[in-house]
Amino acid sequence: MTAKRVLVAYGTKHGATAGIAERIGRTLTEDGIEAVVLPAGDVHDVRGYDAVVLGGSLYAGHWSGKAKRCAERNADSLRYRPVFLFSSGPLDRSAEERDIPPVPSVARQMQLIGAREHKTFGGSVTARTSGLLARSMLRQGKGGDYRDPDRIDDWAHHISAELAAA
Repeated sequence: MTAKRVLVAYGTKHGATAGIAERIGRTLTEDGIEAVVLPAGDVHDVRGYDAVVLGGSLYAGHWSGKAKRCAERNADSLRYRPVFLFSSGPLDRSAEERDIPPVPSVARQMQLIGAREHKTFGGSVTARTSGLLARSMLRQGKGGDYRDPDRIDDWAHHISAELAAA
């Protein structure tokens, strides 16, 4: 029996979403799945994968343009394999406290590609985050790293179980 091959792609501006994608990839690998983690902008063909996990950062209620374009560019192929979407965004503990539904732009992508599910994880804006907006948020006390590693791992294990059952 060969291991399932899963692409974990991400669209990010400052790296927090990449960190989530890398953690998902490591967890899938620990579960015996061959996981490949790539920036969404580098993904031009998903046909070599049994499943795809695609994530994007959220800014002002909009999903990463790179993640969105990846989904649209590969829509025909994505419809024929299991797809799981995630968003990285809230700069508070709300994503840990309740399931946050996908923003409208992500919900449209889910319909377009037939994604099985979506999960929202907390985001991160720290002193290492570049950009004027990030610095402004930090000055206002609105920064922090709200990515929950256990929650990310749990979701990745859930994906592994779904793929094993298929």
